[in-house]
Amino acid sequence: MAELRRTLVGARLVSLVGPGGVGKTRLGVRAATDLGRGFANGAWWVELAEIRDAALVTNAVLAALDLREQAETTPLQVLSSHLRDRELLLLLDNCEHVIDASAHLVAEVLRAAPNVRVITTSREPLQLPGEHVVAVPPLDLPPAGGGQPLPRLRQNEAVMLFTERASAASGNFELTEANQSAVVQLCRRLDGLPLAIELAAVRTRVLTVEQIADRLTDRFALLTGGGRAALPRQQTLRMTIDWSHDLLTPAEQTLLRRLCAFAGRFTVEDVESVCTSDAGPAEQTLDVLSGLVDKSLVAKDEEVRSVACYRLHETMREYASLKLRAAAEEDLLNEAYLEYYRTRCLRAEDLARHRPLEWLQWVELEIDNIRLALQKCLAASDWRRGIELATSIGYYWVTRGTVESIRWFDDFLAAAAGSSDVPARAYHFRGWFSMRQADAEAARPWLYRAISAARDAGQLHQLSESLATASIAENMAGDHEAARRLLDEAGALTPTLNYYPASIGLIQARAIHSFFSADLDAARAASSEGARLSRGAGDLYHLVQMLMYVGQASMLAGDVPGSKPSYVDALRIARQIDDRPAQYDLLSLLGWHAGTTGQSRLAAQLLGAAEAVGSRAGAGITGPFQPLLAQAKEAAVGVLGPSRFEAEYAKGNRLGREEALRLALSESEQGKVDASDPNQTGPLAKREAEVAWLIAEGLTNRQIGARLFISERTVATHVRNILDKLGFHSRSQIAGWMASPTS
Repeated sequence: MAELRRTLVGARLVSLVGPGGVGKTRLGVRAATDLGRGFANGAWWVELAEIRDAALVTNAVLAALDLREQAETTPLQVLSSHLRDRELLLLLDNCEHVIDASAHLVAEVLRAAPNVRVITTSREPLQLPGEHVVAVPPLDLPPAGGGQPLPRLRQNEAVMLFTERASAASGNFELTEANQSAVVQLCRRLDGLPLAIELAAVRTRVLTVEQIADRLTDRFALLTGGGRAALPRQQTLRMTIDWSHDLLTPAEQTLLRRLCAFAGRFTVEDVESVCTSDAGPAEQTLDVLSGLVDKSLVAKDEEVRSVACYRLHETMREYASLKLRAAAEEDLLNEAYLEYYRTRCLRAEDLARHRPLEWLQWVELEIDNIRLALQKCLAASDWRRGIELATSIGYYWVTRGTVESIRWFDDFLAAAAGSSDVPARAYHFRGWFSMRQADAEAARPWLYRAISAARDAGQLHQLSESLATASIAENMAGDHEAARRLLDEAGALTPTLNYYPASIGLIQARAIHSFFSADLDAARAASSEGARLSRGAGDLYHLVQMLMYVGQASMLAGDVPGSKPSYVDALRIARQIDDRPAQYDLLSLLGWHAGTTGQSRLAAQLLGAAEAVGSRAGAGITGPFQPLLAQAKEAAVGVLGPSRFEAEYAKGNRLGREEALRLALSESEQGKVDASDPNQTGPLAKREAEVAWLIAEGLTNRQIGARLFISERTVATHVRNILDKLGFHSRSQIAGWMASPTS
């Protein structure tokens, strides 16, 4: 550790290099935890093991830093802008399978952000200029033959890991004079490899350490023809896993190799649907999976919506892949995997509009697996199922990743080039995503294709939606007459359909057209009707938009006091569904409201906060409301003066996103838990209070772990403790309690 600390002082990039199972992650996390305190903006952990698509490496970093790629900027631009003036340490863990993309990303980060330091873990260096490579050795081994005093032996790294894991596995293991020789022999035979030691330690549930050492020795002798020479480390790890694998039942062996199908976390339901066939009935899957968890071959992960999740260690996933290939089950499993996620996403699609919070939580849990399914479709040139899958999670792309969605749609539509049966819905989504990037010119041809395809297919529901969206695009592009023609056609068609998506799309298009036409009465009437309709349907995404339009119509009509309730209601909902671009819009508009009502200091702070939130989400104000922000800024500068305005603007710009939202919503700080003050954390410990605040910000356990530099399992433990202390049953209750003035 001291050597690594000295290396980081003079180097901006340090790569920890070594074979799988040697403990690179362990060393990287320890180093970042220790060294992160010396960085003003802390240390951040980015886990890349679950990223199968190199194009998503930057997205993984954004997610770990709680940033979003949206609207008008690329993921790398959002990241570079965020890091430019920050002083932090970034740990990129498990880069080997995306080594080129990782190297490109690190090079761009180091170029754009002079005060950022990077640690990577991989099986090979990034091969960048200025890279300092540190070979990661295994754990220190105890001297051969034993004989050391027990207190000294207990301080040995390998022995310490074995005793900790054995005690956790069996509940009563202890290093003694009687078993120390066997422990030393075992650790030395395993070459100090952490994963191999952990797999051996779990066997203390049923065997003595002497029996484990004897059986492991026999196994190695068998595999090496009886030779006693020291084995290469990677061979040692493979043999240790082989030994654990051979002790499994046939059903456990079958399930283990099939679990490599999943790219990230998975649930029991996922496993039952994808992995079961001749391995036994689906209802027995839980028992088999529990056996693999008990044997430490599968890790139990965080709970999401009170549903247990699991994952495979990276090395175990690689091992399972080899076993799957040997069993000739790859094609069968790929088909089961792809069809499961396609049908599951299609079945859940209706929840996106009417129960979005529940739906978004599910998609965020499964997104790595869904991305892998999309990749499988691309690899097989299966554009039909790929488009079905991509469109079924359209609302995830809208609120979480517009740039990524465009890449998927462009790839699938390119694969479908020349086909006459491309769904109109695919063209509609592609045009919609361009509009999210404020690129109406790019959106128009896609939307007209959607109109044509829907008309040809007789899909009146889709035709109505596409006409309304195309009207919005024409208004954004400045052709208001074309917008009116499209709107009239949609208006004639939609009432006969009795179809909510078409109805809300038409209302939104009418509201926007009214703003461009300066008909504020019509804009307010359409927006109010849209708010009523979307609230009744549970469609929180459109409810945010409609409430924002109601507020804007009121402000522009001179009803300044009447506008704020709509803005505040919209912002609360945007916080609830974690719609970052909408949060940016509403912070900006509330800054405009504050400036209009003589609250110049608050206006400056909110405008500064909005700029920070927008830069982290790649968002920007577009359309007829852009001049309003310039007016608000000019008015605040006129009252405060340039220097004081800049000071207040900078103060707002330094706020965290949740702090900015509380400022905009006028939420009292009195009586709240202050996570920075150990004396004011109420019933929660300081770390629990920090976790609770991040839950209130809408972060997942993985994101909280990256922010606080602790494992997801540790975060899950803190969440359980918080729930127990507060007597709650859900994360939303924690978030509400943290936001309450009486907490």
